[in-house]
This record gives sequence, C-alpha cells and structure tokens, in this order.
Amino acid sequence: MYGAAMSFAYHAYEAVHMMVSPVRGVSDAMHLAFKNPANPLTYTPFGRSVAASCELFERMTRRYGKPAFGLDETTINGVKVAVEERVVWERPFCKLVYFDRKIPSSRRKPQPKVLLVAPMSGHYATLLRGTVEAFLPGHEVYITDWVDARLVPLSEGRFDLNDYIDYVIGMLQMLGPDTHVMAICQPSVPVIAAIARMEAESDPCAPRSMTLMGGPIDTRRSPTAVNQLAMERGTDWFRRNCITVVPFPSLGAFRQVYPGFMQLSGFMAMNIDRHVTAHYDMFKHLVSGDGDSAEKHRDFYDEYLAVMDLTAEFYLQTVDTVFVQHALPKGEMMHRDKPVDLTAIRRVALMTVEGEMDDISGVGQTQAAHDLCVNIPDDKRVHYLQPKVGHYGVFNGSRFRSEIQPRISDFMVSLDMEAAKERRGDSAKEQRKALKVVG
Repeated sequence: MYGAAMSFAYHAYEAVHMMVSPVRGVSDAMHLAFKNPANPLTYTPFGRSVAASCELFERMTRRYGKPAFGLDETTINGVKVAVEERVVWERPFCKLVYFDRKIPSSRRKPQPKVLLVAPMSGHYATLLRGTVEAFLPGHEVYITDWVDARLVPLSEGRFDLNDYIDYVIGMLQMLGPDTHVMAICQPSVPVIAAIARMEAESDPCAPRSMTLMGGPIDTRRSPTAVNQLAMERGTDWFRRNCITVVPFPSLGAFRQVYPGFMQLSGFMAMNIDRHVTAHYDMFKHLVSGDGDSAEKHRDFYDEYLAVMDLTAEFYLQTVDTVFVQHALPKGEMMHRDKPVDLTAIRRVALMTVEGEMDDISGVGQTQAAHDLCVNIPDDKRVHYLQPKVGHYGVFNGSRFRSEIQPRISDFMVSLDMEAAKERRGDSAKEQRKALKVVG
C-alpha cells in the first residue's frame, strides 16, 4: 500500500500545480497593476509591498525550467572572444557540450582539454556555469549535460551507475588521451571507477589526469548528516520512500524516478532558516527599490530551484554502492561483471580538492582516493584543502576563482608540458635510431 502511495506522489505534485494556477493568474495581474507606472500606488510603500509579495508568491509556486549556460563570450589575454555551445557526443541520458571559442587559427595555441563531469544529483549542469566560465580563457572545455529522466521515454531503456561509468568511458575515448577530467562531487566515484576500468584494460584513451572535487570516495571518513542518514536508513528505506513514477503526459511517463522536487525539498530542509531569511531579504530589497540585490537573489534561485529527476535504478544503486556498502574503498565495487580495482591506475595523475567547511562531503572523503590509488607516482599526486569554503565553494565563487581554479590549471598545464617533453624526447630517439639504421 505504501508503494502505491509513493507512486501517486508525482500525480499529487502535478495536481497541486494545476490547482495553484488560477491563484497565480490573479497574483500576476496584481503584480502588473502595482508595477504599472500609471498607477499612483506603484510609488507608495503599500504598492511596492503588494508587488513584492506577488513576485515572491509567483517565484515560490513556479516550476523552474532548465537554465541556459549563457556563456556567449570569454576574455583571452584582454581580448573578447565569442563562444559557441556545440553538442559533440550524445546518448539518451546525456549530451556532451563543447564550448567552442572562436579563436583565429593564427592565434590558437595548444591548451589543456578539460572534461567537466557535472553531478547527476538533482540540479542541471548549468550549476557549474561559474566553473566553466573560470576555465574558458585558458582551456578547451567540455561538460556533461545530463538529461532530465522525466523527458526520456521508457523505450530508451534503463540508466544505472554502470551505464554512467560506460558513458564516461565513451566520452573519454572520443576525446582522446590528452584529456583532463574533473569530477564535481557525486561523479567522483563513477569517474575514478571508469578510469580504473580503462587502465585495467590498457585503454590508450585513459585521460592524462583526474581532478576529484568534494566527492564521496570514502564516506566513512568525517561522515556528514547526509552520510549518516543513508547508513541509518539503508537502501530499502530510500526505495520505499523516495521512488515514484513519472505521470502522463510527460515523455518519460511511467518511468520510475527519484523526483527533482523531492530532492529539492531535502536540499531546502538542510538549511531552511537560510532560505527563509534570503526570501525575506528579497522582499525588503524589492520594497526599498534595491534592484541589484534583488537581481542577485533571482539569479541564484533561478538556478537552485531548477531540478531534474533521476532514474530510480541509478539513484538506488548509487546510495547502496557509495553510501551504504562503501564498496569502492573496500575494494568490492563492480562495474557490471568486472571489479573496479583502483590499484590498476598507474598512468593517470590525481588531484583532489576539498572544502574545510563542506557539510555534504566531509574532509578526508575525497583525499581517500590517494590512499586507494597506491600505484600512481608521487610526483603525479596533489591534494588541496581550501580553508573557509563549504561544498558549493569548492567549485564556484570568489575563492574558487582566485585560489582553487589556478591550482587545478597549473596542475594540468604542468602535465601537458611534461607530456610534450616526453614526445620531443621520443621523437629525438626515433631520429637517432633512424640515423643509425641509415649509417
């Protein structure tokens, strides 16, 4: 009976949206009336309060769609350069987006190729807009743009953690061995698993480096509230309480999912006081006419409140493998019928980044990768702990731009320079060998 109730949850959510629609219409009309320059009340505290209340109501009851990256240009050496988004690889549950910088061929120089693997944890890849923007001036940037499961027809089949790993391997094989892959939070586990499998198979397209940022490699270290909840409840609890069915007429109708609105409720509940305060502050900014502060609030919550559904099989397998069984650090994780052996990683350099105040992935959880990848040479390892930042600050914000991103970039550039020297050395050896043969 409880399973049936959960299956009905999505339908109830849709029904509430439909019931609120008439009220939203009235609220929108009032908002327009009290923002109209011809209305004398528009310029009074009462009028501004009504308009502010209507805007907040509209924003709190809106369904937020997928935001755009909006990165149309970047600045390279003081010169503005146009940027075009192009899809270069595509599967039913993911598109690989390339940010093509329109640099004239005469000015184009070799720069690190970066694959940003965005989290599939409820938010869209656009949450990493600031991350992409920071790397654009000096890197060739690609990002995984995961598709909302409610938009994928059942005919496209399932998508689980094994498929995620397959997708990462496929993208790396397409991009080639000179790629630097960055995993932000949740993807740290499937990315390192994909690389371990590629190394075990001696895949020549294994990337040059991997950077794991705020990821749950070993959640037994410094467990957070999120980790403890998973351990206490177990996988079956999440199956009973978090899985529902996409309603008709969505493209993904009847697919079992962990819905984005439920994920968002969990995010909000973790810091409910902060969100209530933020909305009250926005109300005051609107009433006082502080448009800049109100716009910053809009920008943040337009992104934060835009969420996507995850397939049930991916969500439950991730919970069980990463947070309940701790299969990766125990050496028990499998990719389909093959073991994920982190000792197989030998050629790929490793950098880990953590935030001192991270309340999602505790300090030490990502650094654990160094203890597990024992065969990576010491000169190809880096760990950095950023003081005074939380989870979001690990990959975005002022400290990311000024302190974290430059370190990651230096790590990648140094590896590319080392690879170039090795190629020149190999070329010289081949030339000497040819001369000896001729002689």
